[in-house]
Amino acid sequence: MLSNIIAAATSSLIAIVTQDQAALRASPRDSAQQQVTLWQGDSLEIRGERLDYLQVYDHRRERAGFIKASQVRIVNTDADSAGDKLAVVRFLRDTPGAEALGIAYTAAYLKAAPATQINAEAFDALGTLAERLARRSSNLQTQAAQAGANAKPNKQSETSVAAHLEVASYYGIRFTSFEREGRIQICYDGEAFRRVMAMSANNEQKARAALALTRPDCIDPATRPLEKFALDNWRAEVLDRVDINALPDYLKNRIKMRRAGVWSAIAYQRSRKNEDARSAGNRALLELAAVNKEEFTDEDKQSYFDAGIRVGTARWAAEVVNTTKSALKIVTTSGEPGETCVHLTDDKHDIQNPLAKRCTYSVVWQASARTNSRNTALTLAVQPMDTWRELWLFHQTSKGWEIDVLPPANSNPNLAYVEFAGWIPATNKILVAREAKIDGAYKRRFEVINMDTLETENGADQPSSLTVFYKWQDPIWKSQTVSLR
Repeated sequence: MLSNIIAAATSSLIAIVTQDQAALRASPRDSAQQQVTLWQGDSLEIRGERLDYLQVYDHRRERAGFIKASQVRIVNTDADSAGDKLAVVRFLRDTPGAEALGIAYTAAYLKAAPATQINAEAFDALGTLAERLARRSSNLQTQAAQAGANAKPNKQSETSVAAHLEVASYYGIRFTSFEREGRIQICYDGEAFRRVMAMSANNEQKARAALALTRPDCIDPATRPLEKFALDNWRAEVLDRVDINALPDYLKNRIKMRRAGVWSAIAYQRSRKNEDARSAGNRALLELAAVNKEEFTDEDKQSYFDAGIRVGTARWAAEVVNTTKSALKIVTTSGEPGETCVHLTDDKHDIQNPLAKRCTYSVVWQASARTNSRNTALTLAVQPMDTWRELWLFHQTSKGWEIDVLPPANSNPNLAYVEFAGWIPATNKILVAREAKIDGAYKRRFEVINMDTLETENGADQPSSLTVFYKWQDPIWKSQTVSLR
């Protein structure tokens, strides 16, 4: 990347385009034929001056022409002017919509500054600008998807952002893209932030870099499990390299929330590999519990919900199997390679002749097994993915024992869980808690479920708003769940 940035400014005097849709014309006249449409951040070699136009050459498009002098800024790339360009970079770093221009000025600064003077600040700014540009592009995709097919697309914004991405790519900035939830996700590959982590950066710079490098929404959903496990361990290592003691409280919170989400994923993956999942599960719970909710921005509230659902999904990793004697028991055996078979047994039915049996490639959290007082029903948390956990319901019917699966949501979100919260005595009803991220919105519900039909009979946003839930909620669930955070 750095070699591309330096090579992009080959002359000691260049013109950087400051306006979108600037015209490169065949002659120095407003009426002259337009050769190319230029965008902010485009870098041009200056070859002369005529009237109020500069004669330039565009190396990216291999075109010569004239551009109005008022649409560019002439930038000197010698060492004496490096400080001036860094001052502009500092301004543009926090100016939304000026990312391509900021990247161009950062390139000019890196070209001009002596190697001994270049520190983490320039790469921090470069990464911040590139990531914000990628977010702008992804947000446009999201807005278009939410608007629906009948809505008019914002062609001007789409064209502008696409052009800015091309400008950034010319300077060696790399972006990745993949489909997520019916839209295209654009992400910066993070090379500048990796340089920040490797340099003598201050704590805030390293915190910003670590947060950018560990974004969960920038992990390709098609990543294979072993690759995802290696990536999550790397993410945990990056986050642990940040000393949070000297950080502002809001940045501490962001690091803790990201750590909580990462360690919950590691807990799930370790369980799949029969490794120590409990320490990872405890780490996730401790990081989430250490978050100071009094120091939240609006953005942080959404991140806290996200982290809470991720930790809630794998929280059973931190619990031990209940040794309390019960008539109904869950016994697991190995099935096909990678498969776990769940047997429901009692005093009269062993694993050779179980009351019910079902095999799965998901993680079975045996510590979650809960039996009602009549021994006619049992719930079990089963996790197919690191961001999705469902509830298996074993219950006795007139036809014998049945196994039903209660999903965390009626739609198909990629971040959700449902969990047992209590039994309602002398009835066929069960209490459950659900949390899910659906179409970008976070939803939390406490519900009364009919075990015969799996239909929701009543629900509320808080347990206290639902009398039957508040009365019969399980005390152990209440002490362990993160849904009441």
